[in-house]
Amino acid sequence: MSSVAKSVARFVEYGKKIVCVGRNYAEHAAELGNAVPSEPMLFLKPTSSYLLQGNPIKFPPGCKELHYEVELGVVIGKGGSDIPESAVMEHIGGYALALDMTARDLQDAAKKKGHPWSKAKGFNTACPISTFVSKDSVSDPQNLSLWCKVNGVTKQDGNTKDMIFKIPTLISYISKYFTLEEGDLVLTGTPSGVGPVVSGDVLTAGLGDLVEMSFTVK
Repeated sequence: MSSVAKSVARFVEYGKKIVCVGRNYAEHAAELGNAVPSEPMLFLKPTSSYLLQGNPIKFPPGCKELHYEVELGVVIGKGGSDIPESAVMEHIGGYALALDMTARDLQDAAKKKGHPWSKAKGFNTACPISTFVSKDSVSDPQNLSLWCKVNGVTKQDGNTKDMIFKIPTLISYISKYFTLEEGDLVLTGTPSGVGPVVSGDVLTAGLGDLVEMSFTVK
């Protein structure tokens, strides 16, 4: 592993932002009754929402409906802005598996008022994250299976080939608005099958045969 890859592998420690893409799988948009967007829909999570294995997922205050959403994370290895789609792969340092934990009831209440979703998406423990997956180990990031199980029962079973906006489009689009910096993480959306968890549930998720992770809900 190169020295650059070694440093990027520590993205959780020094990355400055988590940029998330909503409704990037048509079936997921449909299951929540949302229209498929005509351009990438972006929101942010603070890096304080990262959660490493061995630590529990916690309900944020006032939340009674907490949902899991499994996602492919793209780790930025080379910063830039206004990145052309043709150059995106040069800026990718690796990948990770993530859960975009969502306080669905808080999100629904915010949407009804036209308010931001920050509490619903950025609370402490809202971004369980796997170990780093090297770029070299992924031959095609647009053909990776994504799955999530709750207490051993498969709930999400998708593939990154079904993204509405592919990774080059996403990174290029995001970089027009936010300068991407080394260590930043881009979450690329979730396939269908999202749903609620309760205290004591065990969430297990995987990215092809590359990485698996497990978290308990407190």
